[in-house]
Parts: sequence; structure tokens; C-alpha cells
Amino acid sequence: MERAFPGSGEPNIMGSTNGSYRDRPEMSDVEKRNGGGEGPATGVIVKAKPKTKKPSMYKVLMLNDDYTPMDFVVHILERFFSKNREEAMRIMLHVHRRGVGVCGVYTYEVAETKVTQVMDFARQHQHPLQCTLEKD
Repeated sequence: MERAFPGSGEPNIMGSTNGSYRDRPEMSDVEKRNGGGEGPATGVIVKAKPKTKKPSMYKVLMLNDDYTPMDFVVHILERFFSKNREEAMRIMLHVHRRGVGVCGVYTYEVAETKVTQVMDFARQHQHPLQCTLEKD
């Protein structure tokens, strides 16, 4: 395949037989304001403000079972969720009575880490405790 050159009589990329100015693509508004695209372009620099949005939050849930001792659950709440003894007891009793309870609300990465820590710790101590996360 031979290339077509402007003025060669064959159509070029733009479909014209010559390389006239009319065959070029439309100038941008900036080029028009700056005299047809010739010379240095001038304009106003606008500093863009990034729009950040708050990360999604996730609830760490503990599920009740008939085998994990209540003291062990309280220990987990104190150790991994920084709950004081009274608050840990309240959450543990809620889990015991209702079957599920919220241990805390965190960003996804933190919630996922907490769930993994709790599950690993429970397995190490041979307890079937279940912990999961749910979008808030």
C-alpha cells in the first residue's frame, strides 16, 4: 500500500487531495483565543480541589454459639476491640441473648483485620466462635 502525500492527487488521511488548512481538524477554543494556534498558549491555571468522600464503614459482628465460654468472649472484646470490662460484659450478654452483636464499626480494612484476629485467636484456643463483618 502506497502512502498518499498532500498534493499528490491521491486522497490523504482527511479525504482531501491537497494539504490545505481547511482539511485540518477544528481548532480548540484555546487555540482560537490564542490567535489560531500559533505561538505560546496562555490561560488561567485553576487549582482543582479533589473531592474526597468518607470511606464506607463496616460493622464487626460476633455470633453466638453454645460452646465458647462467656469469659473468653469478654476477653476478646477487651483485647481486640478495646472495650472496658463493663462494656464487654454488656456486648457479650447481648450476643448471648440475641444471637448476634456489634463489636465495633470500622473502615473495611480495619474491620477485616479485626475479624481475622478474632477468628485466629478463637481457633488457637479451640473455640468455634464466629465473627463477621457487614456494611453499615
